[in-house]
Amino acid sequence: MRLLCLCDKEVINVCDCKRLGCITDIEFDERTGCIEAFIVPGPGHFGGLFGRDIEYVIPFCCVRQVGKDIVLVEVDLKDCIKKC
Repeated sequence: MRLLCLCDKEVINVCDCKRLGCITDIEFDERTGCIEAFIVPGPGHFGGLFGRDIEYVIPFCCVRQVGKDIVLVEVDLKDCIKKC
């Protein structure tokens, strides 16, 4: 699978069935080349027109399944929120 294909996939948390958004960035380990985390932008102000305060940094170990259209993750959102 190519990295560009991951950016088209929607991320869904299986803990609460909440749609988190689409992957916009990926963190890699520079030494090993392994994926460390997926970056998903948080909810925007007024439909995203005025920016975002947070983004979700989802560790790769929390990814449960990568499907054709979606990525299922099992994560506590409080632990993966990063302030922008």
